[in-house]
Amino acid sequence: MIEGIQDVYYNVRDMGRAVRFYTEALGMKVVSGDEYWTSLDCGGTRVGLHAADAVPPVPRDAHGAHAGATLTLRSTDVAGDRKRLERAGAKVLGSADEPWGEMLVFEDPDGNVLKLMRPKA
Repeated sequence: MIEGIQDVYYNVRDMGRAVRFYTEALGMKVVSGDEYWTSLDCGGTRVGLHAADAVPPVPRDAHGAHAGATLTLRSTDVAGDRKRLERAGAKVLGSADEPWGEMLVFEDPDGNVLKLMRPKA
């Protein structure tokens, strides 16, 4: 029987750099890890980082990735988070402020696509 989500993970080329980015820029907490795999806690959901020799790019635009899944993180301050992410080496792909919410699309240092979202109402 399926009981829930074990984790969502991204491949990364440099585990140390990735762990620093996900903990310092995104505020996640390390649960366990080694040179090949790190489990992080993000508000009760596990996010994994898997060591890989290469991280193949997926088609993307200002709205996000066109293939696979995109981890969307809830934010209370997208503008403030954007500054912290850019200082940590994130590449911003796009942003939007719409009636449904505020969104920021960005890449981690390995080119993985993530989003921040601040829903309205």
